Amino acid sequence: MKDDKGIYYYPFPDNKRVRMYVKREDDTLYFRLWNADDPELWQAHGWVPYEAIEEAKKMYDGNQFNPAQAYDLDIANAVLKEYEE
Repeated sequence: MKDDKGIYYYPFPDNKRVRMYVKREDDTLYFRLWNADDPELWQAHGWVPYEAIEEAKKMYDGNQFNPAQAYDLDIANAVLKEYEE
């Protein structure tokens, strides 16, 4: 999907109020989270390269936000492919 902020997917399919935006620059994939219930989130957190997300996955302790669920490399590449062709 695409809107004025960019290309996105729903990281939590049951919650359409949260979107994960993705972009590719210089062969690097970037992610940025948007939440309708937390408008400051978009301004507070910029674009995050996938390499940083890989590091966050290593620190995940099973009790908080699961980066592997939200930042999905396969879904990101699929939605980008739709708009890059």
